[in-house]
Amino acid sequence: MAGRLLSIGECMVELSQAGEGLLRKGFAGDTLNTAWYARACFPSDWSIDYFTAVGDDPMSNEMLAMMDGAGIGTSQILRIAGKTPGLYLITLKDGERTFSYWRDTAAAKKLADDADHLRAAIDSAQIIYFSGITLGILAPEAVDTLLAEARRAKASGKTVVFDPNIRPRLWPNKNYMLKTIEDGARASTLVLPSFDDEAVHFGDKDVAATIARYKALGVENVVVKDGPGGVTLAFGSAPVVHVPSVKVDKVVDTTSAGDSFNGGFLASLAKGCTPAEAAAYGAAVASTVICHHGALISPDLLPK
Repeated sequence: MAGRLLSIGECMVELSQAGEGLLRKGFAGDTLNTAWYARACFPSDWSIDYFTAVGDDPMSNEMLAMMDGAGIGTSQILRIAGKTPGLYLITLKDGERTFSYWRDTAAAKKLADDADHLRAAIDSAQIIYFSGITLGILAPEAVDTLLAEARRAKASGKTVVFDPNIRPRLWPNKNYMLKTIEDGARASTLVLPSFDDEAVHFGDKDVAATIARYKALGVENVVVKDGPGGVTLAFGSAPVVHVPSVKVDKVVDTTSAGDSFNGGFLASLAKGCTPAEAAAYGAAVASTVICHHGALISPDLLPK
């Protein structure tokens, strides 16, 4: 059955080392990464749209052209005069990546300022996807607007998907961060947390504790990603199911591992697969992505 997935968040300009003092330019961001892999994995009769705010500068134009070229819809993206996208720089030292960010005045921070435009975009989709980073870049009143629309979508029967993707540097303090992450979960029908994040920031002792905490918030379906430890699914009242990870010979770059899992997982659910089958495919997609450099790899490399 045809449908539309709307991914809401921030796409940034990415600068990475290209050797001899040169930098390579790209575009990435957690919710854009998921949209990229969703487009590669969803049936062709599904539309995959991105929702954010960008400026009216040449870099914003290039960003939108990249999305359009990948088959990701951009017609609902806000354009804000005088604004520009955020930017981050990847630095490599002894094989380890560190990130420097410039996003304080990024256009994406205003993606929820026009509540009517946001509502229209959400109304057009059957699946709505957002993350903790989406919430973390917004002012408190904009967070309230986005979560109100997410709750409205959930109440109307839409599938609202939330990846907590906890990044402390985005938040003014820990208490506000944890409360807002919980509010994001309450507004959702499906939550896709990463256990490492949950253990560090919420103090969960094990995957079962993460599932129990989100279920207590009223989340119907919880899928906990645990890297090499696999994926644990608690869907509705069905028994909890564990799906192992896919072993790889050599991990090259873990960037976008969780984002690509999300895209493959949601695509498989849309095709009618069981949650366990969808998780197995999502794990296969993620295992392929981490064997290559960069957040976005060619769809031709992904498992069919």
